[in-house]
Amino acid sequence: MGLRLPVVVALERVRATRPQFELGRERRAENVADAFRVRDASRGAITGRWIVLIDDVATTGATLVTCAQALLASGASGASACAVAREA
Repeated sequence: MGLRLPVVVALERVRATRPQFELGRERRAENVADAFRVRDASRGAITGRWIVLIDDVATTGATLVTCAQALLASGASGASACAVAREA
């Protein structure tokens, strides 16, 4: 069989943000700062684990960094990111 890893929807958006494509590079991090948190029901599943974030498109990485920060602050031991596409 193969390696089977759990899939957990750990993050939730806690405030509305503007679409990132509307913003310049410098404003994207500001736009998503503190916009995500770990769902209470997922805390036990991430504590002490390395989490892989999956995104559709990575441009500046601001959303991925913000999400990783929320995971680490909630007990994850680390985080990596995987994106389907990267905007140059």
